Amino acid sequence: MIRRWLTLIVVAVVLFFGVRTGFGLITGLQYNRDTESLRGADLAVGDKGDSSVTNIALFGVDADNDGTRRSDCMMVLSLDSSRGKVKITSLMRDSKVEIDRHGEAKLNHSYSYGGPALAIRTINQNFDLNIEHFVQVDFSQMANLIGALGGVEIDVKENEIKELNKFIGEYCRAAGAPECPVEKSGKQMLNGIQAMSYGRIRKGGTGDDWGRVERQGIVLEAMFDRIRGLSVPELIQLAPKMLKYVTSDLSLTQITGLAIGMLKHGMPTIEHGRIPVDGAWSYGGSQGQYIVFDVEQAAQQLNDYIYNDVPLTSK
Repeated sequence: MIRRWLTLIVVAVVLFFGVRTGFGLITGLQYNRDTESLRGADLAVGDKGDSSVTNIALFGVDADNDGTRRSDCMMVLSLDSSRGKVKITSLMRDSKVEIDRHGEAKLNHSYSYGGPALAIRTINQNFDLNIEHFVQVDFSQMANLIGALGGVEIDVKENEIKELNKFIGEYCRAAGAPECPVEKSGKQMLNGIQAMSYGRIRKGGTGDDWGRVERQGIVLEAMFDRIRGLSVPELIQLAPKMLKYVTSDLSLTQITGLAIGMLKHGMPTIEHGRIPVDGAWSYGGSQGQYIVFDVEQAAQQLNDYIYNDVPLTSK
C-alpha cells in the first residue's frame, strides 16, 4: 500500500500541476531538468522558518505568434508534510503587481520578461514567499495526458456546450483525430480533447477567467479520481509518461523525496485556493485590463493559508 501511495503522489503532483496550467495538444516535449534558468539567480527567497512546508512555483506556458514565451497560468504548490496536505493556490494572471526593474504590470508578464527566475522572484517579493523551485508544463500537452487516463467524467452545463465545442474541430484536425463535439449537457465521460476544451473556455457567459479556474479545478479532481482507481502496475506505467512532458529544476529523485515526506499522515488531502479571494478585488487600468487588490493583504492571507491552515475565504 505504501508503494501505491508513493507512486500515486509522484504522478499526482505532476498531473495536478498540468491540469491547472491550461490545456492543449501534445508536441512531443521530453522531460527536461531546466537547472540553468535558476542557477545563480536572485530569487528574493525569504526564510519562513517552517521546514515542513515546501513551496513550488507552477507555470503553464504558451507561445505568442512571434515566438515569445508567456505563462498564462501561475500557481503555488504547497506540500505540507506536518498536516498531510497538498495545497494548490492559483494566482490570477492579470493581477497588478510590482515586477523588479519593470514597474507595475500584470503578474504573468514577469515570465515573459525573465523566464522562471524573474517569475519566481516576482511571486516571492509580492507575496512574501520562499519559492526556490519550479515545475512547468506547456499548454500543448493536456489532451494526451487526459487521454492516457482514459478520459475524465465531467458534469457539463448547458451554457458551456457552445464554447466547449467552438475550437474542438481545430484541435482534432491538429491532432489527426476524428471530430468529437460534445452533444449534450450532463455528467459524461470526456476524452482528452473534449476535457482540454472544457478547461479552457471562459467566454460566452461562462464566467471569464474566474469560471475557467473553477472548471480546471473540476477537471483536476476528475483526474485524481481516475488515478485513485488505478492499480499499482498501472500507476508505475503511467508515471514516466507524465514526467516526460514536464520541465523542472527538480529531479525525479527530489520529487520522490518530497512524496515520501507527504506520507507521514497517510494519503494527503488536496486543497485548491485562489488569490485574490472573492470580494477583495476590482478591475483597474484605463481599459480594465488589470485585477487590482491589496497585495500586502493578499500576501498575508496566502501565508496564513499555507502555514497556518487558515482557509482562503471571501473578504
